[in-house]
Amino acid sequence: MPTLREITDLVHSWYPPGTAEPWDAVGLVSGDPADPVAKVMLAVDPVRPVAEEAVAWGADLLIVHHPLFLRGVHGFAATTPKGRTLTTLTRAGCALLTAHTNADQAVDGVSQAMADAFGLTDQRPLVPADPDALDKLTTYVPTACAEAVRQALAAAGAGRIGDYDQASFSTPGEGRFRPLPGASPAIGQIGTPEVVDEVRVEVVLRRGLRGTVVGALLDAHPYEEPAYDVVELAASTPAATGHGRIGRVAPTTLAGFAASVAAALPQTAAGVRVAGDPDREVRTVALCGGAGDAFLDAVAGTDADVYVTSDLRHHVASEFLERHGTALIDVAHWAAEWTWLPVLARKLGEALPRATRVETRVSAIVTDPWTLRI
Repeated sequence: MPTLREITDLVHSWYPPGTAEPWDAVGLVSGDPADPVAKVMLAVDPVRPVAEEAVAWGADLLIVHHPLFLRGVHGFAATTPKGRTLTTLTRAGCALLTAHTNADQAVDGVSQAMADAFGLTDQRPLVPADPDALDKLTTYVPTACAEAVRQALAAAGAGRIGDYDQASFSTPGEGRFRPLPGASPAIGQIGTPEVVDEVRVEVVLRRGLRGTVVGALLDAHPYEEPAYDVVELAASTPAATGHGRIGRVAPTTLAGFAASVAAALPQTAAGVRVAGDPDREVRTVALCGGAGDAFLDAVAGTDADVYVTSDLRHHVASEFLERHGTALIDVAHWAAEWTWLPVLARKLGEALPRATRVETRVSAIVTDPWTLRI
């Protein structure tokens, strides 16, 4: 039987906590990592009815999408809704694990699960993640000083490629310049043209280190005005992760596609809202699980015929339709993200050896806050 630590590590291998947004709170919330896990329940929201359902089933672990504690707290007494939820779980020995924005943008994450449920093909991220963006820095150094500059660049983090560090490339050449009045040249005289044996040094660096590496270059370089350039490198392969998804569907109408969206999602009182000409053709679909109005500008830069997301506000939706013309479909936040739960259940079942496979169950409780439409 796997331990809580093993299940947590497995989930984190698919949805690394380091990819969560800085404001988010993900990972193991409660539970002893050494405890064995035989039953795992999956849900969108960590609310008391879900906790009670997990306990009644005998779950050892409840995995949820939304954090129970998104902001810091000073306590979690059972006199508060969040405290009652956690007390219900801890009394029964049921651990709690959260995968939120780290699950939103991942492969087999929330947006991909939603896109798969709607039948999108040729999928790609709507807003690709770029955690490993690289720059190339090139500079020109007198031959005698080249090694010191290489070492300074390496110490600042440049030249790290895979399992190697201090990686660089050098070619010899000649540098030409003439110091003007007011200069303090390390080599040469004011007003006299100089020709210096130099080395062209090239290193690759993570883009987030650009300021640090350039600063190290300026400190280590002997010249008063060193020549250098920084070039942003294109990604070697298209990003597989990122916020939202965009893809293709068989040609249909907006009304027809909206009907297929409604059929693919669990039913809620809120239903599915549509903005746009019902008869317009739909071939390209953009979407984002959860609240996705932050990505409307990204949608506007695509050829999407319709954008599917949740929690669109009145003025934001109205202005977007007027300016860009792309149709909108607003679905219940809970229903959109629920599509991920069966995917996670399947992944857990496939990843664990048959002899130690845990039993999984997707919560049957609809936790969408809207319960009646009149």
